Amino acid sequence: MKLTDKLSDLNTYPFHMPGHKRKGKFNITGAEIDITEIDDFDNLHSPKEILAELESDIAKLFGYKKSIISVNGSTCGILSAICAVCDKGDKIIVARNCHKSVYNACFLQELDVVYIEPEFINELGVYGRITQETVDNAVKENYDAKAIVITSPTYEGIVSEIKCDIPIIIDSAHGAHFGFTDWLPNKAEGDIVIQSLHKTLPSLTQTAVVHINNEKYFNKVKMYMDIFESSSPSYILLSSVDRCVDFLKKSKTDFDNYKALLDSFYDKAKKLENITIHTNDDITRLIISAKGYTGTELAEHLRNCKIEPEGATLNFVILISTIADSEEGFDLLCNALKSMEKRAEIKRFTERINIPEKNCKSSEVKNTVITPLDESIGKICGTYVFAYPPDIPIIIPGEIITKEIISYIKLCIDKGVNIISDDNLLPDSILTKA
Repeated sequence: MKLTDKLSDLNTYPFHMPGHKRKGKFNITGAEIDITEIDDFDNLHSPKEILAELESDIAKLFGYKKSIISVNGSTCGILSAICAVCDKGDKIIVARNCHKSVYNACFLQELDVVYIEPEFINELGVYGRITQETVDNAVKENYDAKAIVITSPTYEGIVSEIKCDIPIIIDSAHGAHFGFTDWLPNKAEGDIVIQSLHKTLPSLTQTAVVHINNEKYFNKVKMYMDIFESSSPSYILLSSVDRCVDFLKKSKTDFDNYKALLDSFYDKAKKLENITIHTNDDITRLIISAKGYTGTELAEHLRNCKIEPEGATLNFVILISTIADSEEGFDLLCNALKSMEKRAEIKRFTERINIPEKNCKSSEVKNTVITPLDESIGKICGTYVFAYPPDIPIIIPGEIITKEIISYIKLCIDKGVNIISDDNLLPDSILTKA
């Protein structure tokens, strides 16, 4: 029997957690299936029955050797993968456009991080794909590196396909829908691949999977998953994973219909004079700019048209479309773009920001002081600064703050980009190493 079926047939009185006892009187959404690891419902930390079967189904469906469910998102999977492959103090090669969780894992393991830069897309002002040549050179120059970590697809939907002799960990959080139809890119190929089901497939927020193709890492990844993940994994979330997997097994018609909707949208969007749809590897990821508008101004226009975008940069907005979208939704988007007033072109910020010089490992920044932002140039950064979304750091602890970095942070804040620092001191101050 499937997990969702069993949850719909709960017929025992709950003298166990959680405290709401599945009672409707508290008006808690999902409470009716919110249980703990009671008899006959398996345990995600030691799956032997129904959850083990679900993980086996996921591995087969997605095309990997083994899969582990995460109800703490891709973040939990990334932390576990890096900690499993790299011992404390090891060297690791990391693409600079990686998610903050990658940096956090490197912090926990006190890793010696060597950065590689993806190609830079001047039209958008963002990083693109990582070339095989870049990877080959990095591995050759850092023969003692224990792993390489990349993001594929990127937040903007750009895919990198690489090979190397050291373990490859791929943050494919935005690529869980790949491989289910021939009009989308193939699934990511790496030793460990982490995907967020909730980002691009019909599953609840926080649901993700860690796929393991190199089985020698399975036990250690599993050990760290047990460390980082909640000891009370939500059966509401697990049920949504079960339903998502069930849907994917019979989703061909849905993907065909989805492609027809996307084709129709792209055809209509091409006829809009002041709108540009930027092409990428994943056509479901809509990267849109408008003549005369910053990305944040375009996002605000969409909000005024009852559309909430995924994110906004200085130059464009990012919209995540999925198989759950409808013709009405795409029509609403087309009408919103069509209704934009025409403006004169504006200067775009598309320059590549230099990676700050590293003074020390992030884990070596022990004590910090609050420093006015304008007085921080030349000092060692004591916090993460990033745009959210997508949580890719602009500067990290241990790097030297430059005038260029400060100018870029100020520009983003001035233009309405959601810039965050872990110290929560921006825009006036920042933590620096004492």
